[in-house]
Amino acid sequence: MEQKSLKVKRIDIGSTLDPVTVENAALAKANLSVERVDAATEGEIIAAAKDTEIVLTRYAQMSRSVVEKLPKLLAIIRYGIGYDSIDVDAATDNRVLVVNVPDFCYEEVSNHAMGMLLMLARKLMLQSNTLKTEGWKPAYNLIAPMGSITGQTLGIIGCGHIGRIVARKAQCFGMKVIGYDPHVDRKLTDEAGITMKSLPEVMKESDYISCNPLLWKETFHIVGENEFKMMKPTAFIINTSRGPVIDQQALVKALKENRIAGAGIDVYEKEPIDVNDPMLKMNNVILTPHTAFYSDASDIRVRTSVAQEAVRIAQGHLPKNVVNKGVKPKVNLLP
Repeated sequence: MEQKSLKVKRIDIGSTLDPVTVENAALAKANLSVERVDAATEGEIIAAAKDTEIVLTRYAQMSRSVVEKLPKLLAIIRYGIGYDSIDVDAATDNRVLVVNVPDFCYEEVSNHAMGMLLMLARKLMLQSNTLKTEGWKPAYNLIAPMGSITGQTLGIIGCGHIGRIVARKAQCFGMKVIGYDPHVDRKLTDEAGITMKSLPEVMKESDYISCNPLLWKETFHIVGENEFKMMKPTAFIINTSRGPVIDQQALVKALKENRIAGAGIDVYEKEPIDVNDPMLKMNNVILTPHTAFYSDASDIRVRTSVAQEAVRIAQGHLPKNVVNKGVKPKVNLLP
């Protein structure tokens, strides 16, 4: 496989295309460069990538019908940890590598989750907005009831790398940490100081819940109406993983009925969030536009890593982070 014969394209959604100077700096080592293409629909993606060996994508939906119509495709490399936008089974069936970047934003996402926890616990946004608009006394009168954070319980759903980092940071505030994850190595959760429990136990015992799992069939709507009914009315839930991990309709219902104290949400079942979503008007909800992953440093890390994985393929080597490990690539690649 000659490096110069490979075409690399970044499939973007939306008219504002991110710069690719960082990627091209890394790709130059293999005499490669990336072309940016704006494509949202399946037809547009197929047309854009029909002559492409390596697709780089952040949000484009790489469905089975797309993958099956791209005979030259060797690899789909995603900017990020999750890969729910890619039909991994279809890629495997068509001998296409699926590659992610699992380690570029551990600190950013865990910091975002802890930031939301602190803002909710201390009513920081509500106090600040009230002080600015109504004055000192109305803002001061908002403080009670308020937990102490120290001595309270954080429940973590999904105790992978990010979940365990959240646990360690919460312990710095004197919190007790419990968790649910049927797949993680118990040695790792023990080292992180997480007491593992069943999902109902986590929902019932936690003062704060941080959702940190990958999105797949088992975690789709893992928190729904039944789970919200288990929570303390003084408890908060935070989601910095994937929107469909929480049943958003059930969340809105729980908030409206005061079943829970509030929420911190960075990800949504449908993005962007609907302009008429009730949560936009709730004082006990902190919303951010799917930005937990971001810092200037993490942005450079993910762009560099994506390009380096493409370079490995161009140089005849397997990428470092293959999601579908059992796939048989279309070309011979060395470990």
